[in-house]
Amino acid sequence: MNYLRTPDHRFENLPDYPFGANYVDVDRLRMHYVDEGKKGAPIVLLLHGEPSWSYLYRHMIPPLVDAGLRAIAPDLIGFGKSDKRPRKNDYSYAGHVAWMKQFIEALDLQDITLVCQDWGSLIGLRVAAENADRFARVVLANGGLPTGDQPMPRMFSYWRAFATYSPWFPVGKIIQSGTVTELAPEVIRAYDAPFPTRAFQAAARAFPRLVPVSPDDPAAPANRSAWEIFKSWEKPFLTAFSNRDPITRGGEQLFTSQVPGCRDQSHTKIRNAGHFLQEDKGPELAEVVIDFVRKTTEN
Repeated sequence: MNYLRTPDHRFENLPDYPFGANYVDVDRLRMHYVDEGKKGAPIVLLLHGEPSWSYLYRHMIPPLVDAGLRAIAPDLIGFGKSDKRPRKNDYSYAGHVAWMKQFIEALDLQDITLVCQDWGSLIGLRVAAENADRFARVVLANGGLPTGDQPMPRMFSYWRAFATYSPWFPVGKIIQSGTVTELAPEVIRAYDAPFPTRAFQAAARAFPRLVPVSPDDPAAPANRSAWEIFKSWEKPFLTAFSNRDPITRGGEQLFTSQVPGCRDQSHTKIRNAGHFLQEDKGPELAEVVIDFVRKTTEN
């Protein structure tokens, strides 16, 4: 199997990212993950989206650990320190779901609190629905589970075209465009770190076209099946969307109206945050997660 592996020196001296590297093999590819906190502590699985990586959660991991939780933040295949397939056609929605299932099974994660955003939600919610016995609760932040039966925001169409056709794909600046906070140059470089050349960007460019945008999309049937599971999902389910994301803003209403586990939860609106709310309001989102885990564990 052909793959690319970002040189280690690209990840040296990243600001606010002191975490040790851990690896597990999935489908003959090396997947990297951050694993902080005591091994027997309650697990919080932090799934990033596109085109970010586990660096996105650097301001959430320490407070989660300080609260007695175990924070696990994998890099999706094609991102961060994980291996990267060299062609866009090497990636599929089903393939990403399968890789994440293998990751969870390899670590034998149980009683998981899923925290997911962007593509982390498209993958994470599918995995949770199809492996419900491993999940205790869900925190959905600026994400969704599209089936192609509803229209997508116009902004997404622009983003999909840009990712597909633009010869220029500056990952760090793309992250900056999705935040309210002005990112320091060294933070932008950290988001660029996994992608030393265009050849490493295949996954990031592939993701937008893998989102189901029509009812006959190959991923639509599996997502509809996942929705049927969530329509009877009684486990705690919390939404924490930001108010300044033009793509997902308002998307939480679909979940709060249809997922039984959303009842009686303190759904949160994260103020003054963009699409990458972990970057804008990471500690605040971490406190939301901590409070949610405590309340739903006590009950």
